[in-house]
Amino acid sequence: MTDIAISARGLGKRYKRLIRSEQHDSVRDIIGAKLGSMFQSKGAREEQTKRNTFWALSNADFDIRRGENVGIIGLNGAGKSTLLKLLSRITVPTTGVAHIHGRLGALLEVGTGFHHELTGRENVFLYGSILGMSRKEVAAKFDAIIDFAEIAEFIDVPVKRYSSGMYVRLAFAVAAHLDPDILLLDEVLAVGDFAFQRKCMNFARQLEQKGSTILFVSHNMFSIKNMCQRVIYLKKGQIVYDGPTTEGLKLYEDDSRLADAPWFKEADENRSIQFTDVQILGETGLPSSVFNFGERMTVRLRYKTNGRVIRPDFRIGLDRDDDIQCTTFSTMSDGIDIPFVEGEGVIELRTPPIKLVSDLYVANIVVRDAQSRMICAQIGGHFHVKHPILTATAYGVYHEAGDWRMSASGAAEAPRMEALHGAS
Repeated sequence: MTDIAISARGLGKRYKRLIRSEQHDSVRDIIGAKLGSMFQSKGAREEQTKRNTFWALSNADFDIRRGENVGIIGLNGAGKSTLLKLLSRITVPTTGVAHIHGRLGALLEVGTGFHHELTGRENVFLYGSILGMSRKEVAAKFDAIIDFAEIAEFIDVPVKRYSSGMYVRLAFAVAAHLDPDILLLDEVLAVGDFAFQRKCMNFARQLEQKGSTILFVSHNMFSIKNMCQRVIYLKKGQIVYDGPTTEGLKLYEDDSRLADAPWFKEADENRSIQFTDVQILGETGLPSSVFNFGERMTVRLRYKTNGRVIRPDFRIGLDRDDDIQCTTFSTMSDGIDIPFVEGEGVIELRTPPIKLVSDLYVANIVVRDAQSRMICAQIGGHFHVKHPILTATAYGVYHEAGDWRMSASGAAEAPRMEALHGAS
């Protein structure tokens, strides 16, 4: 048996752009367009085809060995989901070929394969059959699937009443219990809660120990770092890096600086305000990516506007790299009234002492307008907080020393408490 689970050579997918002028409302319009194209020169037709199409993925070459966990990373529109759709045979490639060796399970979109009018129980059997499981196999694994999904009390409720999180729990549970040789995951864990995400990652590690291969698409670098030993980094449909996770994440972090936040959906070229530079500075006033627990941070932002922005609310959110929101600084909530901004300018925040535990964090920079609409959201940059004792696994996100008192007396009356003092 070959040691290669997935092999891709020259893999590419081209899509046609939807051009409004090409939308025809009548037979006359269609015939006119066809006749017009017939009288075009070959060069003109080729140029028009080039303008009206784009390559979501092009010339992808890679081999993935059995038992590897590989992260597929890249900014929005890089071609990550297209790659998984090609590998799962949902989409036919325009160029190249991909060879899959083994039983493949894919969870590419929330609720793919579910029928909204059917119950959770019925959809387990439906989705299982779509993935290639027999009814007997689904029945044998049914209790384990429901236990994993943690939705037993809703299993006979139509899934149209499920939340997106419940969809993910059930769909992941079915796909995972396929016992696949290869499992493709596309950002599905972003919908589940943190406890379920950790459960899924642990389950993925169990699959890995059995020799399964996992391809995982995510904007969550914390999950990538914990699950994957290797990353494939896509940029504008091209593979620009394929190798160890640490180096790949460093490239991604450098490229993602000032990129649109992945959850920001209102981006366009004519936005009213945009950040053009960001600096994260330590207490020395020099750029820093590592901060001691209790150190103050300065975030300096340079912006430009497209016209006047009335009463903007500048926000800087410090989030753990697994998307846990830790704190947000806001000019509005801090009582800073900015009547308007126009042209270019600089705004700077000096934080109080950072009391976050040791981990990797990201500064997200956001602007809301006078109606509290989000008009800009960009990734400011990543930074680490270090502490010899306080780690995320033991202490959560935030820590502030408390006042501790105790009494050696066990008497029923009110004890005489004495203050305890830690090391200064």
